[in-house]
Amino acid sequence: MQVAQKRMAKKTNKLAVNLLLGGLLFRSFIAYWLYPSFDEAYYYMYSLHLDWSYFDHPLLVAFSTGLGPWLTGNVSQFTIRLGALILHTGSLVLLYLTSARLFSVKAATLTLAIATVTPIYQLAFGTFALPDNPLMFFWSASLYCAVCEFFKEDFDFPPSKYVPSYRLTILSVLVGLACLSKYHGFILGFGLVGFCLTSQQHRRVFSSVWTWLGVGLFLLTISPILYWNIQHDWVSFLFQSERAVPRAGYNFLNVLLVCLVGIGYLFPTIGFPLWRITLKTTLNQISQVFSKKSIDADCKEFKEFKDQKNIFILWLSLPLILGFNLIGGYRQILPAWSMPGFWGATLLLGQQAVIWYNRSKRSVWRWLVSTGVVVSTILLFLLLHITTGTLQKPGNFAIFGGFVAPQNDPSSTELIDIQQVRSGFAESEVLREALKTSNFIFTNRYYYGGLIAMALHPISNIPITCFDIGYDIRGFAFWSKPDEWLGKDALYITTEAFITRKDLMTSYKSHFNSFNEIAKVPIKRGGVVVNNIHVYQAKTLLKPYPRAYGI
Repeated sequence: MQVAQKRMAKKTNKLAVNLLLGGLLFRSFIAYWLYPSFDEAYYYMYSLHLDWSYFDHPLLVAFSTGLGPWLTGNVSQFTIRLGALILHTGSLVLLYLTSARLFSVKAATLTLAIATVTPIYQLAFGTFALPDNPLMFFWSASLYCAVCEFFKEDFDFPPSKYVPSYRLTILSVLVGLACLSKYHGFILGFGLVGFCLTSQQHRRVFSSVWTWLGVGLFLLTISPILYWNIQHDWVSFLFQSERAVPRAGYNFLNVLLVCLVGIGYLFPTIGFPLWRITLKTTLNQISQVFSKKSIDADCKEFKEFKDQKNIFILWLSLPLILGFNLIGGYRQILPAWSMPGFWGATLLLGQQAVIWYNRSKRSVWRWLVSTGVVVSTILLFLLLHITTGTLQKPGNFAIFGGFVAPQNDPSSTELIDIQQVRSGFAESEVLREALKTSNFIFTNRYYYGGLIAMALHPISNIPITCFDIGYDIRGFAFWSKPDEWLGKDALYITTEAFITRKDLMTSYKSHFNSFNEIAKVPIKRGGVVVNNIHVYQAKTLLKPYPRAYGI
């Protein structure tokens, strides 16, 4: 019996390692070839302006994005994603350990498999350089620490009485680090407090010295956010809170649409079961509150112990899942905003998969393998199109002659190959000279600033800022002063989409003594020009460009 168990454990461990390595290799392939997204390039700017916090996010994304460039000295789409690749692998390990501790090794393996094949986890948490990378690592670490604290490893039932321990201080620091990653971390803390309030035996945490020591450590951990916001009139909290304030009427159809979009990003074969098991578990827990059934005392204790695990997961999942989906009724939300909640709910789906596995081993593996194959195929096909233009008409690598013209495919052509931009500047004598004689660079959208900074490394380290006629300049409002560039010369760099904007051109010409285009860098895909980087020389800034906020 013991020999069989050892063989099973060895097989399971090998499968888990293969899932981790296979997932890492697949994500690394995407990270290497896919051009940087706008948000990723913008967060690269964080790493160039290290501070206690930032306008739209806390500080840890600066370190996770800057890790690769700092270690290698090279700036590319792969190096800025190196932190994401490492952190997500750690998140998967922690999710596996949490499931094993809560349920079983089999449940942990299935949970790991589900998380590995889910596309939005792969991309938003594990490939792109986003605040979600450190958030999900510390979220997962908090999950594991909380499970070790609240659900002691008791092999003899009933479990021992809960006694608060030093782990509460570690948990407080981990939640604080999640807050330093993204403001979602505060919702994680809310869920933990909610669980303790609704669990009779866990309410004793509020009278424990470890809890109050943990509160102090939590405040110390998030002090960079507080310190920066005190200096800047709490602008980050105002910016984030405004997103939750309704500005128009409520539309329930939009809530349904947000749910369906989320299922699409999770992938339907994962999204629908995930929603089903989450809602089913929630309704079961609610029904038990009103149930009057009398059962044996030992059975009741066992059932309550099992239910506490489900309630714990729901407290850390539902606030985000329901909260952001309901917010979708009155404002546009990004699918990734609710995904940390689904990450926790994946533990429930992994445990449910054990039940399915015991009924039909083949069906479960067919479900997971087919999902992985289809998701991988779709992602690789999209990657191929974005980088080589397989669907582009015309194009050297188009299949069946192509289907869509570049101008009708902005979602892919707006992604910029920074290597082509870098080569264009390096090979142009006009642009090299312009960089030497200019004091700063500006662009019209905050997200273009990061792309320019990445492309110009190591050619030039000229300062970059943003002059946006709509005043949405995000962190750039705090990385320079409004009058810093008065009397200075600049380069204005933008893309094809904005050169026909007369309001922009009129605004810039009124702020500079002279304003003229000097060059453009073509961006090709499949041998065809799909975009152009336009460079203007702006002589002598006459007056500060207006800002809605900042220094």
